[in-house]
Amino acid sequence: MSVIVEIIKAIIFGVVEGITEWLPVSSTGHMIILQDIMPLNVSEGFWKMFNVVIQLGAIMAVVLLFWNKLWPVKEVKGKKYLKMGTMKLWAKIVIACLPAAIVGIALDDFIDEHFYNPSMVAAALIVVGVIFILIEGRFAYMKKTTVTKLSDITYKEALIIGVFQLLAAIFPGTSRSGATIIGGLMLGLSRKVAAEFTFFLAIPVMFGASLLKTVKYLFAGGIAFTGLEVMILIIGIVTAFVVSIFVIGGLMNYIKKKNFMPFGWYRIALGIVVIIYQALR
Repeated sequence: MSVIVEIIKAIIFGVVEGITEWLPVSSTGHMIILQDIMPLNVSEGFWKMFNVVIQLGAIMAVVLLFWNKLWPVKEVKGKKYLKMGTMKLWAKIVIACLPAAIVGIALDDFIDEHFYNPSMVAAALIVVGVIFILIEGRFAYMKKTTVTKLSDITYKEALIIGVFQLLAAIFPGTSRSGATIIGGLMLGLSRKVAAEFTFFLAIPVMFGASLLKTVKYLFAGGIAFTGLEVMILIIGIVTAFVVSIFVIGGLMNYIKKKNFMPFGWYRIALGIVVIIYQALR
């Protein structure tokens, strides 16, 4: 019976990851809150690894859905050519990922120890929620959309967006997608371009973070996965992949007609709920 309960939990974690990874509401924040309310029966080391590696399922959904935009090789009459536009896009993605990669590797243990807790998540949820409302509401008339294609993003703009992504790497609850979308909107990117560039940034960031967490976990305790933990990890990743397929398509349709303000209000409401929950425990 306990195994079945843990499998159900793994599915729930996968569903939450698949939904929140792409919405600007912080997947890591939701996972920390979920673990606090409905903890998986796993070791602390495995949980820290699982919380990151489960995102691989969501990332593979992006690779599948945007393969034609991401794969840099095309074939014409039996001959293969490099797509220079795609190569430039990947160069911008790498540049944008550098700040988070450098700081994330250097401060990984410090961030885990001091910032991965419900109180920090609640604060980040509220602060970024307020910023979303301001950008999409009060200051909307000040924004001018100047970047309507991925190819129009400059290397400088890519680096600035990477600095915004750095905030999410440091403060769980900020939301990686939320931070990069805010950065993109402030730079004049359209919502569609900001969202797509955010999706693509997740690929190297999450693969790198997953590799780092897995290596640290294995070096800390050896190959110590239990059978149940392996099952939980696989179920979580597969569930996150399937759910992400639908969520990404839904989000792209949503932003064609509406803005991100509802996500700002959701973040604030959730942050308040977390604070109240912590106070009543």
